[in-house]
Amino acid sequence: MAKDVKPTRKNLMEIEDRIELSERGHGTLEKKRDGLIMEFMDILDKAQDVRGDLADDYDEAQKKINMARAMEGDVAVRGAAAALQEHPEITTESKNIMGVVVPQIESSRVSKSLDERGYGIMGTSARIDEAAEAYEDLLESIILAAEVETAMKKMLREIETTKRRVNALEFKLLPELKDSQEYIEQKLEEQEREETFRLKKIKEKKEAEEAEEAAREAAEEAEATDEEDEDLDEVQPDTAAQSPTGN
Repeated sequence: MAKDVKPTRKNLMEIEDRIELSERGHGTLEKKRDGLIMEFMDILDKAQDVRGDLADDYDEAQKKINMARAMEGDVAVRGAAAALQEHPEITTESKNIMGVVVPQIESSRVSKSLDERGYGIMGTSARIDEAAEAYEDLLESIILAAEVETAMKKMLREIETTKRRVNALEFKLLPELKDSQEYIEQKLEEQEREETFRLKKIKEKKEAEEAEEAAREAAEEAEATDEEDEDLDEVQPDTAAQSPTGN
C-alpha cells in the first residue's frame, strides 16, 4: 500500500489526519470493548443464577405434576389445565446497554390466585394447586431466562464485532498508514536532498560563469589599456619633433 501512494505533502497531511482519526477511533473502541466485557460479565453472573433457578423450578414442577398425576390421575390434571381462562401475556420492550439494544420482557397474569385458575376449588385437591403454582414459577423463570440469554448473546456478538474492529485498526489499518507516512517522508527527504544538491550545483555554475565573465571583462580592460599605451607611445615622438626646443 505504501508504494501505491504518491509522495506529496498533500497526501502526507491526509495520511497524518487519518492516523490521528484512526488512533482516536481505536481508543474509543477499546473503551467500548472493555465496557461491554464488564457489562457482559454482570449479565453472565445473572444468567448463571437464572439457569440455576430455572433448573430448580423445572425439577420442582416435574415433582409436583407427577405427584398430582399419581394422586388425582391424568384426567383430573388435564381437566384442571383446560379450565384456565386467562392466559399469561408477554410484552417486549428494548433497552440500550453500551449501544447494544437488548430486549426487556415483561409478563403479566402468570401467577394467579386459586379462584383465577378456572377450575373448581372443591373439585380439586391441594396437589393440583401445588402443581399449578410450581408451573407458574417455572414460566416466570423461563421468561426471565429468555430475556437474560438473549441479552447475553447480543452482548457477546457486539463484543466480537468490536474486537474485530479494534484488531483491524491496530494490526492492519494503522500499520499500513504509518508505513505510507514513513514512505512519503523518506521520499520527500530524498526530494529535498536532490533539490538542495541541484540548487547547489546551479549556484556553483552561476558563480563559475560570473567568475569567467569577470575574468573576461578584466582581460578586455587590460587589452584596451595596452592599446591606449601603444597609441601614446606612437604620438610622443611626433610631439617631440615639433617642439620649439628642437630648433
